Amino acid sequence: MIPRPHLRIAAHLLFFGAAVWIAGCAAALGPGYTIEKQEIHVQFPSAPDPRIRIEADYRLRNTGNQPLNELELRLPGRRRFNYENPQVSWDRAALTIHESTNNPRNSSITLPESWNTLARHSLHLAVEYAPATAGDTGLSFTKDAFFLPAQGWSPELLPPPGLFASGGVPPKSWVLQVTVPDGFQIHASGAQKKTVRKNGELFVLAEQTRKDPYPFVVAGRYVTSDLGSGKTRIHVWSSKQQDSAKLKDASEALTRVMAAYDTAFGQRSQESEQTWIVECPVAAQCFTNLSASTAKLLGEESASPVSEMISQDTVVVDLSGAAPDLAASVAPSLATSWLGYGQNPGFYEQDRPLSLLPDFAAATGRDAALGRDSRIATIRRALQLIPEHVGPPQKDTEEVLRAKSFLFFYALQDKYGSDVFQKAVSHMLYARRGRGFELSDLISAFEQETHTNVSEFVRIWMKHPGVPQEFRARYSETAAATVHSEKETTP
Repeated sequence: MIPRPHLRIAAHLLFFGAAVWIAGCAAALGPGYTIEKQEIHVQFPSAPDPRIRIEADYRLRNTGNQPLNELELRLPGRRRFNYENPQVSWDRAALTIHESTNNPRNSSITLPESWNTLARHSLHLAVEYAPATAGDTGLSFTKDAFFLPAQGWSPELLPPPGLFASGGVPPKSWVLQVTVPDGFQIHASGAQKKTVRKNGELFVLAEQTRKDPYPFVVAGRYVTSDLGSGKTRIHVWSSKQQDSAKLKDASEALTRVMAAYDTAFGQRSQESEQTWIVECPVAAQCFTNLSASTAKLLGEESASPVSEMISQDTVVVDLSGAAPDLAASVAPSLATSWLGYGQNPGFYEQDRPLSLLPDFAAATGRDAALGRDSRIATIRRALQLIPEHVGPPQKDTEEVLRAKSFLFFYALQDKYGSDVFQKAVSHMLYARRGRGFELSDLISAFEQETHTNVSEFVRIWMKHPGVPQEFRARYSETAAATVHSEKETTP
């Protein structure tokens, strides 16, 4: 399953750009503050009753044009994280957190006295997570492993209300500290600067920069296996030793998956050349469910996924099944590493046909992992959802429109070739990074590569009922038999 980032990512990035512009002005135009120093400490002590304790320390300076009496923040969502009674102190004096009057999703801290302009103060926040309770859908963990996904797990400081307000943007570099029992493996965002083992604990300090806007942590008593070759490295972290022969098969399949994504979307950034595949501590409370329609397009028997991307280079997976299925299980989630995890906030909130690009990406990787003409079977499976004989004044149903939008990207590949497809899509993703995109951006990217009128091709595909007969004729032979054969031959 490809995770769906919240709309607030877009708002945060928009605010970030405004804050940078305001910071460059000679005088503040509205209320605001600057985070001069920031440290976040993740603690996971060795105990039968596991807890994740998060402590965040900030040094703040009022750089606005007026005193402040309150501080706005956003706490982690309780649907995802199980916690009670977060603690806050201002210059070491304990304060109370209450619901914000400006936004019920936010929280507010009433300061003991006005925070004057240019004045500096220290803020300390602490929250402790417990494993999800039985029947809960929140994130869970065990005494032997846990993870904190990129975004959502740490308190987020917000700008104060008001015109031209600023505040909440982390400094250019800051420190993430992780303390776990000795014997744990740790993978975290940022550049690892220090590692210390003392008194049965492992302490890691990682410097975060603007390249790490959403920090993450994965840690546990894992057995590690390294796959891949050359610059491309795949690290498999599992609770028990995996069969080496099966891992070799999985490695070869993952190599095909990565090559397919390179062909479809261009090569990943150099920061993403390594990939971590980590066994989820509690698989039943680890993944976001697929929609039933997506599961149908991908040929999944249920909407219960077995993997999910938690950062640009890390995917958690249910390894309770057979290792040969590893690549096919991971491939759909791994697509977000190419598509820019958290960098295109509008990527998952498009109108058709772009709203089906994530499903197409997931299918591309899955088909590469399975091989055996799986791409053809995927297209034929989607064609079965679209009536063969339709025409005006009939209109496509919602299910048909989804299937058409899904097949639209295969049709682009067929029409213009894989090389043009890769260049156009990667150009669109890069050009619109951080801003989202629309169908017009996709059309412009293809017209730039082909020097032809792509708009007419799009109109024929999306405005006419059904799909072009030429496309159906190319793939419709013995569709049902091929899908049945695929299921029978899949190990």
